[in-house]
Amino acid sequence: MKTIPLRTLVREPRKVKRLARAGHSATVTDNGAPLWILQPANGTDADQKERCRAIDEILDEVLREKPLKISLSKLVLESWR
Repeated sequence: MKTIPLRTLVREPRKVKRLARAGHSATVTDNGAPLWILQPANGTDADQKERCRAIDEILDEVLREKPLKISLSKLVLESWR
């Protein structure tokens, strides 16, 4: 991952755009402190696999929770009152 100062992002956006098009991620820093992580929109295969893994972890966590004893329709009706 490349590190780019905020000043470079503001003054030379084409340079950052080229990095993204090449599939590289970049960390934007301000006075050495990280501000943002820029990633290409299409991402790489590794990024896509990591994203899918994270989504699966979240869904598995939700499925491990106990189901509610009250039905959704009752919840909706109660919220209207």
